[in-house]
Amino acid sequence: MAKKVMIIVGSDSDLPIMKKAVDVLRNFGVDFEIAISSAHRVPERTAEYAKKASESGVEVIIAGAGLAAHLPGVIASFTILPVIGVPISGGPLKGVDALYSIVQMPGGIPVATMAIDGTKNAALFAVQILALKYDDLALKLKEYRINMAKEVEEKDINLSRIGIDNY
Repeated sequence: MAKKVMIIVGSDSDLPIMKKAVDVLRNFGVDFEIAISSAHRVPERTAEYAKKASESGVEVIIAGAGLAAHLPGVIASFTILPVIGVPISGGPLKGVDALYSIVQMPGGIPVATMAIDGTKNAALFAVQILALKYDDLALKLKEYRINMAKEVEEKDINLSRIGIDNY
């Protein structure tokens, strides 16, 4: 079966943060592949990943990178697939530089940008994109939202029952 989502990180140090995206995709039953490729250290390889993604059945790309964070933009420049960029925290600016690098893409090459370390939302956004085509994912997303609401309601009931000091 073709992998629907490709996850690319700029460094192996980004993998622990990207694990939340992996967990979400697995929970929704979305097939994915994951790779390490740097926009700066192996630009040709990064371009090849982007160019070959749609040929291999990939429908959405999640790209996470820290510091200068050019990875999502470089990938987006080589494909028309939706690219979701995740700025990864780190360095002296703690991910703010990565956020600016991703969110300030020039007109014509869009990258959907998540919060710093927002890998869970990146995966959920990928699932939302796929749910436009796959009805089973749309149903799973609706169920996910219902369950989130139930959890909040249960927490509120518990807070009312035991009070703030015992919560």
